[in-house]
Amino acid sequence: MPVYLDHAATTPLRQEAAEAWLSAASVGANASSIHGGGQAARRVLEEARERLAAVLGCEAVEVVFTSGGTESINTAVKGLWWARGDRPGAVALPDGEHHATTDTVAWLVEREGAALRRVPLDGVGRIDPGLFEEAAAESALATALVANNEVGTVQDAAALAAASARAGAPLHLDAVSALGHVPVDFAAWRGEAQAGAGLVAMSLSAHKVGGPVGVGALVVARSARLGALVHGGGQQRGLRAGTQDVAGAAAFAVAAELAEAEREGEAARLSQLRDTLVRGIRAFVPGAELLGDPQERLPGNVHVLFPDAAGETLLFLLDQAGIAVSTGSACQAGVAEPSHVVLALGRSEREARSVLRLTLGRTSTEADVSAFLAALPDAYARAASAAARARR
Repeated sequence: MPVYLDHAATTPLRQEAAEAWLSAASVGANASSIHGGGQAARRVLEEARERLAAVLGCEAVEVVFTSGGTESINTAVKGLWWARGDRPGAVALPDGEHHATTDTVAWLVEREGAALRRVPLDGVGRIDPGLFEEAAAESALATALVANNEVGTVQDAAALAAASARAGAPLHLDAVSALGHVPVDFAAWRGEAQAGAGLVAMSLSAHKVGGPVGVGALVVARSARLGALVHGGGQQRGLRAGTQDVAGAAAFAVAAELAEAEREGEAARLSQLRDTLVRGIRAFVPGAELLGDPQERLPGNVHVLFPDAAGETLLFLLDQAGIAVSTGSACQAGVAEPSHVVLALGRSEREARSVLRLTLGRTSTEADVSAFLAALPDAYARAASAAARARR
């Protein structure tokens, strides 16, 4: 079996989630139908909504099921833009966000005439709430990652929410990478948010916590003004029309509950494995550098800059050795370009091409870490040699 160190891209489906999917799928009716079968499906769907809401710290009515994190982000960002009223025609966007967000904002800039209010990251990927507030005050909406999907830095979500509330701007938080790894609490983060300002939307995805691919959720506050991305049927408060995926919702709820129940224990276990991995890498490559916040980071994230070696070359050599890793977001897989997140940390293009992202999850073991460290010396020597030849 290959050693899998790419849990940030997707994590294996939980058996309990698969069983929940099969059980819910056996109901076999449309949850919008009024006959007995339809109402049975509706009960399964609404139970899943309530269970997921309990994990997320929100009301059940605020949970809108989607096809995944990307759709949730598009719905939130575009929907807030379309409902902006007389707010300034700009979007407050930190550097280094996930491409689902940056590409959505780029679409608004190109197609809708939006302006961009950039918020810089510091050298370890943190967002300054003061700078965030300044940008939000001049924008129709603000958006930010709770935890960076590449370098693993975890933001102070409550501080960002408070900053956007003071600025009078609605905020969307991308919690896709955070769920199951750090506490996620929509109501607590909202704090004393006023209607239409502060945290009003939060995106999530099932397959990051052991649920099925193709299922996600968008938490939308009752007070939020949000234009719909998908029309037809009026389901889910009119925010996401269409026949609802009952089985997917049930599986997501089970996976999220299990991830939350395990979270503290897994965070401690994965942090230990992560630290062992970092020490082992530094022992062989003294110049290797852990990127991202050294303390406030996802427990299973190891994002390393390898001097004098191309990350893409390392990835392929490790893959040949049976080790699955990545150079960054899987959404950019196959695209040979420097990491925009590493560039946002103030690093050079060469450095941004010399990184690997190793991410641990619930199936990760000490044996996986040992296997990677055993394969690294040969892979790094060959990658460094190839880089040296390319520079001649």
